Amino acid sequence: MKAVHFGAGNIGRGFVGLLLHEGGYELVFSDVAADLVDAINAHDSYTVHEVGEGGTDKTVTGFRAINSAEDPQAVIDEIAGANVVTTAVGPTVLRFVAPLILAGLALRDPSSPPLQIMACENAIGATDTLRDHIRDQAAEAWDAISARAVFANTAVDRIVPAPQDNPGVDVTVEPFYEWAIERGPFGSNPPAIPGAHFVDDLTPYIERKLFTVNTGHATTAYYGALAGAEKISDALADPAIAERVSAVLEETSALLAAKHELDPAHLSEYRATILGRFRNPALPDTVGRVGRQPLRKLSRHERFVGPAAEAAERGLPVDALVDAMGAALAFDDPADEQVAQLQQLLRDQDAAAATTAITGLPTDHPLFPRVERIVARRQSELR
Repeated sequence: MKAVHFGAGNIGRGFVGLLLHEGGYELVFSDVAADLVDAINAHDSYTVHEVGEGGTDKTVTGFRAINSAEDPQAVIDEIAGANVVTTAVGPTVLRFVAPLILAGLALRDPSSPPLQIMACENAIGATDTLRDHIRDQAAEAWDAISARAVFANTAVDRIVPAPQDNPGVDVTVEPFYEWAIERGPFGSNPPAIPGAHFVDDLTPYIERKLFTVNTGHATTAYYGALAGAEKISDALADPAIAERVSAVLEETSALLAAKHELDPAHLSEYRATILGRFRNPALPDTVGRVGRQPLRKLSRHERFVGPAAEAAERGLPVDALVDAMGAALAFDDPADEQVAQLQQLLRDQDAAAATTAITGLPTDHPLFPRVERIVARRQSELR
């Protein structure tokens, strides 16, 4: 069996690639970073170091890497004979890998089993997005091409901090991980991935992860940055920050319980697990890395506005979520282009226009006036 994985970074090697290796797949990494591709090909094994309670070292073998910028045809040829294609490139990059997958599908033997495609990204419906890019580029050939693949959405969760001071291509990760995959598209032939679990309805798993892990992680980063903390674990060691993060996650859990009928007791346990992961001092994760790209994180369907908007529509509390958005508006990192864009937007537009531009909320949404107030407050601080 063979798996082609787009994105040979820390998530690709330390999570998706590791589990595919444990499933018995030959691994072919595709990436555009020439130095990384060369480093991978210079090794015949690498180690995934799990740090924290219960962590072990795991060795990955049976892999190679291709520079898709220099040799796209080699990637296409590998896809044509693969069983599985996965990605960990970021949602905005999916449109760039779609042409390679499309070309590989076109070369596949129509009588071979369908290629199993999963986008392992921090986004709702990422595989659907990838499929749509492929379909749009296939145009009139889509009907024939679509029969050669199955597309399944996934929810992935593992903290893999960057940068990392590891030798070669080793990766440091936390022991905890979760990979949930929707069962339906595969019928009776799901991929063999030990540690992944297949579910009939993926949405609750995706939103539980995004609105707890991603929302909580970013909240910790933004309050930590305001307090001058360097690491996520340092930020959560501050009782005041821990209290604010807990308050945010109680609000997102209330939404998850109301929307998906999830058990509040189980959600409480899940929150405790997540906060315990963030407190892991062995993970060198920084508030700067986690807080980067604040404009994306404040957009309409992301980790703050997404759950807060739905909670407001249901009449649920959103005070802590709105306060966390205020902390995000104050995030400062001179190396982050989105920080500069956000601050310029706040200076150039009035509060209402800036609120719409940042969050995508219409002015008649019940959350809008709450967010507009914190936007106006941040604008007053910039004057």
